[in-house]
Formats: sequence, C-alpha cells, structure tokens
Amino acid sequence: MSTASLTAAGLARAARVLCRRDPDLARVVAAHGLPPLWDRPTGFATLTLIILEQQVSLASARATYERLREASGGAVTPAAFLGFADAELRAFGFSRQKTGYVRGMAEHILTGRFDPDALAALPDAEVRVRLVALKGIGTWTADIYLLMALGRPDIWPRGDLALIKAAHAVKGHPLKAGPEAWEALAEPWRPYRAVAARLLWQYYLAQRRPGA
Repeated sequence: MSTASLTAAGLARAARVLCRRDPDLARVVAAHGLPPLWDRPTGFATLTLIILEQQVSLASARATYERLREASGGAVTPAAFLGFADAELRAFGFSRQKTGYVRGMAEHILTGRFDPDALAALPDAEVRVRLVALKGIGTWTADIYLLMALGRPDIWPRGDLALIKAAHAVKGHPLKAGPEAWEALAEPWRPYRAVAARLLWQYYLAQRRPGA
C-alpha cells in the first residue's frame, strides 16, 4: 500500500473522478468549488490539537491550543508540555482528562515508546494500531491525523459529526445509521474517500455561513 501524501493537484484529480462517479458530489463542487487540503504538520503538536478537538468546537480547541503554544514559546513539544503544572494547563483550557492524555503521549515520546516520525512510512492500518495504543486516541483521532497530517487519500473518519450531517443533507444518509452503513456509504468513493470527506466538509461549512 502506498503511503504517499495527497497534494493539491492530487486532490483536484481525485475530485474530478468522484464528480464523474457521483452527481451529488458534483453538485457540491459546482456550488462551492474545491476544498482546501486542510493539511497539518506531522508530530506531537498536531496530535495534541486533535485531542483538544475531541467533542468540542474547533474554535474552542484552537483557542486552548494557541494559549499552550504561546506559553511554550511558540513550539508545542513533549518536553515543554510536561513542564506545565496541571493548574496551568487547566487555565489554558485543558480538561483533566485531556491533560492526562497528552501527558501520557508526551512521556511515551520522550521515553522512546512512541515515535510519531515513524508513522509516515507505515500503512494506514499500522498507523491506526500505533495511535490507538495511546490512551485518549481512538479511531476518529487516528483517522483525522491520517487524513490531515499524513495526507492519506482513502481515509473515511468514523463518527465525525460534521461529515454525518453533510452526508445526511447531500446523500440522504440517515443521521443515526450504524458504522456498517457509514462504511457502505463511502465504498463507491474508494480510493479517494478522504477527498470525498473534504468535499462534504466544504458543504457543511458553506451551510453554516451567514445567509446560507
């Protein structure tokens, strides 16, 4: 399996393929254009941000992350994170639970038990195995990292609420369908499910704009 990252040109090519296959996605592109890559750097800082994004708004997570980054001198690293007391992290906006998750990840990195730099050379399934072995990282967090940081083209994030709402609107997919139905919905979009996800996120964000 290829571990190549998706590029802007690759996204455009994949979107053309998807639009030929799926008239609903073609209508999304016609109305809203191509989405950005929404790419992120690899490593501890991005994993920290994705953990912060679990079950809260992206704006709230970003605000907490920016307070951490500023207090860290501009670079969110394992050593810098472990230098903060729980009370300081709570003041930034970290919950007790997420503080524990990120502390555990930082300790695993500094002791050599987890190497985020090694993930880029691994297939999708092995990346998931290594990530979900860390406390606080589940399938959704692993998939978002695969999609946005590693740029894998065929990732379909299970349980992503924005995707679920967009799929309901665009495809008439039931909001409370189970995981098997969710996987079946995206099956025709292989091997570009991550591009289909971006198209649906683009639709979701467009619907939330004032006046939409």
